[in-house]
Amino acid sequence: MGFQRSSHWQKVQPGSDLSTKERGTNSSHPVTNEAVSDDANYSSWMVDHPSALTSFDQMMKDAKGKKIVVFLDYDGTLSPIVNDPDRAFMSDEMRAAVREVAKYFPTAIISGRSIDKVKGFVQLNNIYYAGSHGMDIMAPPRPARSSDGKYHTVSLDRKGNDAVFQPAQKFLPALQKILKELEEAIMKIPGARVENNGFCASVHFRQVREEDYGTLEEKVKSILKQYYPDFRLGWGKKVMEIRPSIEWDKGNALEYLLDTLGLGNCPDVLPLYIGDDITDEDAFKVIQKRGQGCPIVVTSSPKDTKASYSLYEPSEVLTFLLRLARWRKSSSSSRSVLSQVWGVSS
Repeated sequence: MGFQRSSHWQKVQPGSDLSTKERGTNSSHPVTNEAVSDDANYSSWMVDHPSALTSFDQMMKDAKGKKIVVFLDYDGTLSPIVNDPDRAFMSDEMRAAVREVAKYFPTAIISGRSIDKVKGFVQLNNIYYAGSHGMDIMAPPRPARSSDGKYHTVSLDRKGNDAVFQPAQKFLPALQKILKELEEAIMKIPGARVENNGFCASVHFRQVREEDYGTLEEKVKSILKQYYPDFRLGWGKKVMEIRPSIEWDKGNALEYLLDTLGLGNCPDVLPLYIGDDITDEDAFKVIQKRGQGCPIVVTSSPKDTKASYSLYEPSEVLTFLLRLARWRKSSSSSRSVLSQVWGVSS
């Protein structure tokens, strides 16, 4: 499996600068109300990115006979974007929908958050978790028979190994130093906060005054220069993200999970990925390159994307997941498909 460089991630070099224009391109500033309310513009954009809800029947027609694998982003997809990242809770209805989908399809959540935080929000045991943009991957527990004939729960990949994958392990000591320095550097900037996401660090500025943006950016870059070229800086929705400089992203995580399931080279697999942020574009690109699958972007305004379909907001994601579960439940082949993919008896 080859590695890919994400254009929205940049190594922080001495003297380098990410201009305000570039920040805007990478979604660090919110879309204006005027753009969001421009129904005509959005309708025009949807000609090339039709609603996954109105396109659902055709999508499922194309999926007939294929093994569907579901990939989901978390923030902005399963939960709304909120000012306090620690309160990005998913609803009970959304949790129930994801649980139901995972009964019928292998399901993974790929997030920039740490695995522990995402698992704490989602609280489901029947799915894969990929935290830190796929740099920390864990499989759901499976029942296994012990030597005494009793069943116990283990987490195994298809080769019988613990299904934990951490390609950036060697960067952890340096990342801990970066986190400490970031905390000390930004503590006097009102609204700024640092989040430890396991194998990456996030500096949130959704509650920072706009006049302090420049100061915050300067402090973050000043710290990262000391760790060049091992770490790089990227931008999300009102967040700066610091990651190890390895060629690994959500697209690579998607490929790894398909390989773990034994479906990497399967001609009839159909990966379905739903996400809202620029980091999800890496997964969309992989699906596009494979020439099979359904990349779905969650957005309330037109945006450049490699996704083929769209959903307006998390409430539409909920509706889509419920329809997907009902569609499979009503299929007479659901149990046999589940047996093939998950390795459980029908």
